[in-house]
Amino acid sequence: MSQAVAIQNETFTNLLNDLQIPDYSPSSAAQQLLQAESKYIKDLKINVSNVLNNTQYLNKKEALLLAYAVAVNEKFDLLKDTFRTQAQEAGAADAELAEIVSCTSLMNANNIFYRFRHFMQKDFYSNTPAGIKMSIMMNPVLGKEFFELVSLVISSINGCEMCITSHEQSILQHGGSESRILEGVKLGAIIRSLITVLA
Repeated sequence: MSQAVAIQNETFTNLLNDLQIPDYSPSSAAQQLLQAESKYIKDLKINVSNVLNNTQYLNKKEALLLAYAVAVNEKFDLLKDTFRTQAQEAGAADAELAEIVSCTSLMNANNIFYRFRHFMQKDFYSNTPAGIKMSIMMNPVLGKEFFELVSLVISSINGCEMCITSHEQSILQHGGSESRILEGVKLGAIIRSLITVLA
């Protein structure tokens, strides 16, 4: 084994340990990076560590709950399990974890529906009531501002412009900041990039 490969393997192992998934069996994508002595593994480890551990506008529990939401959205059980456990260790209650799942599920419905409306730009589709029940948005246990931030991050991943714009405005109206929004979206982007390698 070359020194470069050894360093890559050690970096990848450290990433897995940081994520608390030491028993992970590398996917074909991860194996390809390891075998090619890819420098990207180091970048990925730094990026993941930064968004989970070095946030300025999100506390640890919030960062882990957002990461959990992304794992739920991407249906990646390995990270769903570890982020749920870590969020619990950071103080997340069962009701908060359940609301993350509920919010992510609702955003999947809304992102598809409102993206369709946006693409079509027809009065009939735009003016007909959506008829999608959204009572969990009224008084969320996570608090309105953070619930809206989760909604924005998932909508960003799923690519719904109407939902992104609406939730961004709502976050600001409920006391959030553009810096907090940007940090949340960056976290979502990095966790999604992690899943691309691990899944």
